[in-house]
Amino acid sequence: MIEKVNEMHDHTKHLIDWASIATVLGTLMQVLPSLAALFSIVWSIIRIYETKTVQNWIHSKRKYK
Repeated sequence: MIEKVNEMHDHTKHLIDWASIATVLGTLMQVLPSLAALFSIVWSIIRIYETKTVQNWIHSKRKYK
């Protein structure tokens, strides 16, 4: 799944990021159901996981094993 996210264009990722933010705000204002919040949380975790910082942490830990 991470590979598919990496293949997306940055423009598409930014659109999904904004949709994710709108979903969180809508959920906090009790406009959208909890399922939408779950989608937003999962998307945010995937985006954080693919950042260079997190990837560097993961790869540096693998070197020591």
